[in-house]
Amino acid sequence: MSDTSTPAVQAVSPSAAPVGERGLHLAISGTYSSGKSTTTEALSIATGIPRTHAMTSREILMDLVPGKQVQELTASELTMLGLRRLEERIHHESGAGPFLSDGSVIHEWIYGEARMRVGINPGANLLVKTAKNIAGLPVKRFYRQYMDAYGAVTKARAKRIYDAYVHLPVEFAMKADGHRPVSEKFRKLSDDLLIETLEELQIPYHVVGGSVRERVAQIVDIFGLPLVMPLDEAIEQAGVRVREATEVLEQDDRFHEAQRTKSLRRRISYAMRF
Repeated sequence: MSDTSTPAVQAVSPSAAPVGERGLHLAISGTYSSGKSTTTEALSIATGIPRTHAMTSREILMDLVPGKQVQELTASELTMLGLRRLEERIHHESGAGPFLSDGSVIHEWIYGEARMRVGINPGANLLVKTAKNIAGLPVKRFYRQYMDAYGAVTKARAKRIYDAYVHLPVEFAMKADGHRPVSEKFRKLSDDLLIETLEELQIPYHVVGGSVRERVAQIVDIFGLPLVMPLDEAIEQAGVRVREATEVLEQDDRFHEAQRTKSLRRRISYAMRF
């Protein structure tokens, strides 16, 4: 049924949870640049199970705050971004039947929590980080309480909605596109928090690594999923879809980048905003 020459990196907790007549609700987990979208898209095409997802941060920004990059957002704008993505996930996961979720409801909380720990702009230099920390002192207590409440809500929903997780470890280099304003430290912290949360919730999960083909083949084997298309063909189609979606976003990035005025005043104003 599939290529099993490469074993799973790690299998943790029981195998797939019982799913009843509605079918499998499986979340594909991982942090920035872990290959979630391509893996989930290929798995969906290969098995015929619908893929659900939230719009990316870049897509949402095109609508909510056009022209801004993530590192330019204030704390309130980042909060709005996270809530919008949570709204989308809940909407897309509320239908009947099985689904493969590209990410999960806890992901937005994880990234917000990681930002609280390392600073609102994790990829910035020390001077900017220091300025952000000072600017945020008056509201940090509120945001701490908010993130705790946000986490409680998303964890409870994850426990109810997902039968199991597949976690993709950090194996690929992070693409420097300006919309991933994070450091490797932030990426590692996010990855650790994801695993810690799955352990806390006691949701069955498997850590699966390797190439996209190896990952998809392992997931198919773990959950006994039927194939409606050969893996190689599904992966090729998934790659085309992901590249086309990315090109639309990059065109928008280039348009707004050409209009930017990267003055000293502008850089200072963004550095001091929280």
